[in-house]
Amino acid sequence: MQKHLRIGSLFGIPLFLDPLWFVIFVLSTLNFGIAYQEWGAVMAWSGAIAMSLLLFASVLLHELGHSLAAKSQGIQVNSITLFLFGGIAAIEEESKTPGKAFQVAIAGPIVSIGLFLLLAMTANILPSNTPSSIVISDLARINLILALFNLIPGLPLDGGQVLKAALWKATGNRFQAVRGAARAGQILGYTAIALGLAVDYFTSDLGTGLWIALLGWFGIRNATNYSRIATLQETLLNTTAAETMTCDFRVVDAKQKLRTFADLYLLENSTSQVYFAEADGRYQGMVLVDNLRQIERSDWETKTVQSIVNILSEIPTVEEKSTLIEVINKLEKEQLIRVTVLSPAGAVAGVIDRGDIVQILGQKLNLRISDIEIKQVKQDGIYPSGLQLPLIAKSTKD
Repeated sequence: MQKHLRIGSLFGIPLFLDPLWFVIFVLSTLNFGIAYQEWGAVMAWSGAIAMSLLLFASVLLHELGHSLAAKSQGIQVNSITLFLFGGIAAIEEESKTPGKAFQVAIAGPIVSIGLFLLLAMTANILPSNTPSSIVISDLARINLILALFNLIPGLPLDGGQVLKAALWKATGNRFQAVRGAARAGQILGYTAIALGLAVDYFTSDLGTGLWIALLGWFGIRNATNYSRIATLQETLLNTTAAETMTCDFRVVDAKQKLRTFADLYLLENSTSQVYFAEADGRYQGMVLVDNLRQIERSDWETKTVQSIVNILSEIPTVEEKSTLIEVINKLEKEQLIRVTVLSPAGAVAGVIDRGDIVQILGQKLNLRISDIEIKQVKQDGIYPSGLQLPLIAKSTKD
């Protein structure tokens, strides 16, 4: 797995470079170096390196625009990463309203347009046809192209985020809006691939055609990912703990002696079990086997199961109506193996572990997850690598 290179931070936001960014840096430098050859070799390559670095700064400022707009809404921004196709700001969660989502989406293009205007005015002030004025003019033009390209209405571009905000406002359904904007992005991606192939066929310009097609493929992949995540988020919000929980636990008598409990249950079961104690028809709490090990065996004949019980108010619980978002966040935040589900009357209704969550999602989303894989998740307490549920749940709001 490739690791990003940290290059510093701005406004408390870590900045990273994907190793593939250097491919763009080299290609950009070669492009401008050849274009500036009339200045002489030293000046041309110096100007080319300067342009590539300024291009890097422009993309960084574009992403910083998104990030600061998000931070102004109280949203955490985990990082900004520059990679092969530009940059991406890792914003932790969705804005709470369509209007605020629009503000975050449009902030990047506004920064790029602002840079275009500032650089264009600067170039007009400088003497014409000098290396400095040419470099600044080129940079102004690139920022305008960056802004206009990003405003194309399809995810993952900023224009797709703007379209999503508009659809969200119109439909009132954020997830439907994401899927609509993602479909627009997929259509644009296929169009770009077709255009790239046409350029290759009719002009024999393999480099340009291949690059356009590659951008199209990148757009399709990311738009599809947006759609899948939206569907997963919607499913997590619409699935309750009551649907997910299992009755994979045993109820024991709180009044029985520890020796009896150990003989009846612990010695016969090599696998880990969940036990709840009850007395007089009421749940007392969860039986913690680790507490039993702390009691002298000579006391097992006199002490009861009640002595190793953690009462319900002291163990991690959720309600039957809790969403899977709440369940996952609780499991991750408190680093739990499982969580207990309580009925409206306060009785134990079931338990949920990560395997139960994966199982219900597999059923609802028609995912190909075998019983063996679910058993492994239950045993290890780790979600499948391709299912980033903790991150997705943390970024999803009701």
